[in-house]
Amino acid sequence: MHNKSFNADNQAAIVGGRNIANEYFGAGSGALFADLDVLAIGPVVNELSRDFDRYWASASAYPASLILPKASEDDLAQVVETARECGASTEASQYVCAVVESEFLKNLLAGDLEFVWWPVSMVSDDPAKVLGENPEKGLMSRQLAEAMGDPKHSITLVSPYFIPTKAGVEMFQQLERQGVQVRVLTNSLEANDVAMVHAGYAKYRKPLLEAGVQLFELRKVPGEKPVERSLQDNLMGSSSSSLHAKTFAVDGKRLFVGSFNFDPRSVHINNELGFVIESPELTQLMEDHFEEQARVTAYEVVLDEDGDLQWIERNGDEEVRHSHDPGVGVFKRMMVSVFSFLPIEHLL
Repeated sequence: MHNKSFNADNQAAIVGGRNIANEYFGAGSGALFADLDVLAIGPVVNELSRDFDRYWASASAYPASLILPKASEDDLAQVVETARECGASTEASQYVCAVVESEFLKNLLAGDLEFVWWPVSMVSDDPAKVLGENPEKGLMSRQLAEAMGDPKHSITLVSPYFIPTKAGVEMFQQLERQGVQVRVLTNSLEANDVAMVHAGYAKYRKPLLEAGVQLFELRKVPGEKPVERSLQDNLMGSSSSSLHAKTFAVDGKRLFVGSFNFDPRSVHINNELGFVIESPELTQLMEDHFEEQARVTAYEVVLDEDGDLQWIERNGDEEVRHSHDPGVGVFKRMMVSVFSFLPIEHLL
């Protein structure tokens, strides 16, 4: 189960790629994850609620009491003490202050949030997918393809774990031949938290570039941790961050935001969820920030005159070209090379 959603009183819902853990909310001491969510109101919230009930009642859902032992008095006391210690920490105080000062929260509480009014539809895997029982039309990948339609001009894709497979490369090749511009942002090796996934992606870089795909890899840039992130920050990352947002735009008209990565695991193994938003306004916003920020906060991957990979790092007017994955040592590059030979792509 890879779905991520938050529904309050069937009135408002949040959907995106974010898990519930410190590092997904800018509160961790280590690497942070740059994520993207949408807050929705209206009919799609009830649709999401029904989907939750479908999972709740599915054959794969079990009461925790059947699996976990009953908590002892000592266990409960330890939970209370841990919560007290966390609440009294400097980190908690700083985080609470950041939330209180959030412009988004202030506008939310004042009822001044400005919503963008466009049709939204939910796409979701049938929970029976994990049991191998669901019909093909129950797969989110099929629903998503139908909802996004046939691209005519452009695709802008952001996926932290990007493994296109041979079929995906052929699809992008065909789109490029039809005049569709394809741009992709994923994690660089230095920003990827799963080296084995990067190994599954790395072997497709040359074929993608040869097909005409523009390829960018998020850099891992040290600096101050942000308190509140805007759309472009979430898409492009920030200090010591790893890309975790999952979104793509088609033809400047339709935008997907959800939990779905462009990899075999999301297609065949995980249950996934997301919103398809028919909003030229939000789609254009995403594409504009991709254009503005990708060349600043990401490496552009290109082929040199000899057909070898190069990574272009831009820092203001300065341009540096790397002949191998930047920011990592020889051992990690060798490890990724070894992983790439393992017959496990269908699991990544």
